[in-house]
Amino acid sequence: MATVAIPANTTALLLDIEGTTTPITFVKDILFPYIRDQLEDYLSTHWEEDECKQDVHLLKKQLEEDLRQNRACPVHVLDQTVHTDEEKAIHEVMENVLWQMAADRKTTALKQFQGHVWRAAYSAGRIKGEMYQDVVPSIRSWRRHGLKVFIYSSGSVEAQKLLFGYSVEGDVLDLFDGHFDTNIGLKVEGKSYERIAERIGCPPEEITFLTDVSREAKAAEDAGMNVVVVVRPGNLELSEEERGLYTLVTSFNQLQVTGSV
Repeated sequence: MATVAIPANTTALLLDIEGTTTPITFVKDILFPYIRDQLEDYLSTHWEEDECKQDVHLLKKQLEEDLRQNRACPVHVLDQTVHTDEEKAIHEVMENVLWQMAADRKTTALKQFQGHVWRAAYSAGRIKGEMYQDVVPSIRSWRRHGLKVFIYSSGSVEAQKLLFGYSVEGDVLDLFDGHFDTNIGLKVEGKSYERIAERIGCPPEEITFLTDVSREAKAAEDAGMNVVVVVRPGNLELSEEERGLYTLVTSFNQLQVTGSV
């Protein structure tokens, strides 16, 4: 397996999650189905709680924004089993959440809500965060060489911390120096990476971003970051052009620190 040198000026690594540290199948086959299965029960149980009310408020604000932007929105289906105003409201929220998930949307409102639903499952041990076997040893090695490590995912910061705090490797949150989500901006926008560099406190050219998505790679590169594209089983296939644009690795083990930082 060929090694790839992390750029010598790198002081921080920024990692994507889905398809980079964690198999896409964990998200698609475990996390998302859990939301669909537990959605009505979760909303009915927590409907009057402040956190749930805030989540519903954000989802409604997102729907209003979608309508203003003339984006496609869920179509309400008349359910003859719904009798009360609360049941009607819950079913409208369910329709919105399921529609956004089916469209693979990355809205902050959706991702925050999902994190809150997953919290109980993680803490009860019904779900454990999955990672590729090369992830934890590699991050530990990078940190021994003085590199800082951050996470940037479309999943909420809370969802990120649940995944790594209740993982198959145990609680590995100590591996990370910070977390970013779409509150800082979308992952396909260069400005998001500029803001992350400001928050981290170093120039973009001292950050190396690892992702499996070429559009994210381009956005980070446009902001001045170094980029490595991670090619894992089940990830979206890269075109020949994309494969020629970026440094590619199939495992974190290939990434070697050169020089001192």
